[in-house]
Amino acid sequence: MRWVMYRSGDGDERAGLVLDGAVHGLAAGSRVIDLLGDDGEKMDAAAQQARERPTDVVPFDEAALGPPIRPGQIRDCLTFLDHLRNARSAIGGEIDPAWEEIPAFYFSNTTGVIGPREKVAISPGSEQFDYELEVGAVIGREGGDLHPDEAASHIAGFTIFCDWSARDLQFHEMRLSLGPSKGKDGANTLGPMLVTTDELEPFKSGPSYHLEMTGYVNGEKVSHGFMDQMDWSWGEVLSYASRGTRLLPGEVIGSGTVPTGCLVEHFAVDGPDKFRGWLQPGDVVRLEVQELGFIEHEILPSKPVHRLRTGF
Repeated sequence: MRWVMYRSGDGDERAGLVLDGAVHGLAAGSRVIDLLGDDGEKMDAAAQQARERPTDVVPFDEAALGPPIRPGQIRDCLTFLDHLRNARSAIGGEIDPAWEEIPAFYFSNTTGVIGPREKVAISPGSEQFDYELEVGAVIGREGGDLHPDEAASHIAGFTIFCDWSARDLQFHEMRLSLGPSKGKDGANTLGPMLVTTDELEPFKSGPSYHLEMTGYVNGEKVSHGFMDQMDWSWGEVLSYASRGTRLLPGEVIGSGTVPTGCLVEHFAVDGPDKFRGWLQPGDVVRLEVQELGFIEHEILPSKPVHRLRTGF
């Protein structure tokens, strides 16, 4: 199943099932997140209703889509170690062994979640704005202290995830060893659809799924990789994330950036002289993931910065 949230012709936001290139809507006020929480019975019943008695039918390409999920929590992991190796290549040396011991993550901004076609403003004060080509796993069933062998069964499905990043802010603040803060405190794209895991079963491969991931800036291909390049399995990722706590339906676990899936990697690998440049107002970023669709965003100028007395 492929689920979306969209705004109908009368202005109501509602859940819809994507069938044969069209969105088959449920009742006004329905939400995809409310179809989660069990073993799939609620989602199956809603899908049957959408097929047999849709409230309206809208061509998918014309639907006003929002994020399929507005999660209560976002944990963004780093599961592709080659992304880290690429980004660190400019300074040389090996990555810390701790990166190979745990699927590390940080908590991201849930209030900044946007839909797949919205415009994205550069973070205030940033001159090195970047995208990140990722996939988000959406939790379908609650669970805590999950075993790696069974944790992946708690995933309802996947969606494209873009963690928009202000690299200059990020590099400055991470000198404090507290993790990213304002460098990662802007928009987070989820969309266009939540695609359930059964749809992706034919692409199961190793720790993940063999899905092609591609990123474009103004039509130029900049990023390319595959989801099964992950160094951690989804079971390991969810097991570690759930250790000592509980994952709730609708929460999102980010895969981290696929190798080559952001501009900072190219800056590190190509060097300043050959680097294509950071995102600028008017740029259009398009990120595609096989079976999951695409998101596309125009970049806007940043808002004015209210400086602190230190100048920052």
